[in-house]
Amino acid sequence: MRAIVAKGVGGPSVLELRQLPEPIAGEGQTIVDIKAAALNRADLLQAAGKYPPPPGESEIFGLEAAGIDRETKRRVCCLLGSGGLAERVAVDRRLLLPLPDALDFTAGAAIPEVWLTAYLNLFVEGGLRSGETVLVHAAASGVGTAAVQLARRVGAKVIGTVRSAAKVEPVLALGAARCIDTSTTHANAATIGRVDLVLDVLGAGGLGENLDVLAPGGRLVVIGLLQGAKGEIDLREVLARRLRIIGSTLRSRSLADKVALTARFADDVWPAFASRELKPVVDSVLPMKEAAKGLEKLARNATVGKVVLTW
Repeated sequence: MRAIVAKGVGGPSVLELRQLPEPIAGEGQTIVDIKAAALNRADLLQAAGKYPPPPGESEIFGLEAAGIDRETKRRVCCLLGSGGLAERVAVDRRLLLPLPDALDFTAGAAIPEVWLTAYLNLFVEGGLRSGETVLVHAAASGVGTAAVQLARRVGAKVIGTVRSAAKVEPVLALGAARCIDTSTTHANAATIGRVDLVLDVLGAGGLGENLDVLAPGGRLVVIGLLQGAKGEIDLREVLARRLRIIGSTLRSRSLADKVALTARFADDVWPAFASRELKPVVDSVLPMKEAAKGLEKLARNATVGKVVLTW
């Protein structure tokens, strides 16, 4: 079968389309014939040699895909540890989500990784509740566009940040009460006041301002390190305001954890896609052979929502 792998270590240009052996379904798995798959920043890190697949996973890129389950002939999408940028993938049956009529393969491929990440970190890790305020960094990203919609759905107020003026209106259109272009304005307590939860992809570069904006009992959930991994904090503020700093990743979690999260997401959220209350945001669609071009677009921060690749 054809699949996207790396011919070396570096930037998007290391991705190439190659012929590889067919996947073999193990115990509890089925084969999905992939029609579409989406790119993530994790693919950039994997290309750079900084985020290898978990033990036991293939070197094929791709953390989410949509296609047809060979056993049931159903249209499905699924979260993956790797292997999405291929013609076929072996996946645990419990990770499959059936696509409603409202979603085509392109939209379905844009859901599993980013929407499960947003759901996990807003509600399971962050404990977001109705009436609270959440600050979502990189709100025009795949995770960001999902987080804005999920938070608004439960009655939370959303403040988003982006790094260009062109991305402000798309985030507001998704339901954010406010969106800040951080190329011109800092998102700190002086400009936005206090919030209950921060969903952060910046890491060290945003640490001080993120702690500054948290209200007493506030939670900072760190899911990315775009601006560095090491920083200093004033622990007196953490103690005085009873703050919590939570680190979280999805890819490295156990299969049992991913199965449980998928089941909870299916119960809580999945019907809202069928009703069109929620919608995956797709920035662009490219043929699978242009995976490197799509990843380059991610690297330039030139997207609103997801880049999807199709066969």
